[in-house]
Amino acid sequence: MEEILKYFPYLTENQVGQFTKIGKLYPEWNNKINVISRKDIENLYVHHILHSISIAKFITPIDGTSFLDLGTGGGFPGIPLAILWPNCKFHLIDRIGKKIKVASEIANEIGLKNVTFQHGDSGECHQKFDYVVSRAVMPLDKLVALIRKNILPKDKNAFPNGLLCLKGGDLSDEMDGVKYPIIEVPLSDYFSDPFFETKKLIYVEL
Repeated sequence: MEEILKYFPYLTENQVGQFTKIGKLYPEWNNKINVISRKDIENLYVHHILHSISIAKFITPIDGTSFLDLGTGGGFPGIPLAILWPNCKFHLIDRIGKKIKVASEIANEIGLKNVTFQHGDSGECHQKFDYVVSRAVMPLDKLVALIRKNILPKDKNAFPNGLLCLKGGDLSDEMDGVKYPIIEVPLSDYFSDPFFETKKLIYVEL
């Protein structure tokens, strides 16, 4: 939990409690249903929770902003972001039912009220949102093509509606295939942990 407070020192008591609880709940659930690599669960706070809320170093949404977390798996980045932004709305979707079950149960156990869940793929989600968030689900050009239909046309935040995607490595080829404005942000700009040396946040204005 100290890793979160190091970079997000202004959390409320309730948020600290929720982040503390998920630090215990994920290992417990992971023993029943594998949503995080067994080798990586000990790195939960840095590799998964802090990585998820790195998006908050780039954008501060207004109250009521809506997010679709596509391919959420066990709830990343959606659940950590929903804790951080309690006045925003999150819809988490994944095609693997048991992973959605874990995310839903954890959200319920920590009292998250601003999340909904869907078992299915992107083609089964017909709602529209201000932003889509995702963690390394597929190549960027394919992801943009899939989620374009889910983006609301009217902007209300400082950054126009679009995609906020967490990826790693050299993304130049992937970005070359996208014909929309892109911002690439190295997460090492925000965090000193070695894990973030090759990690990027990609924003695509749609």
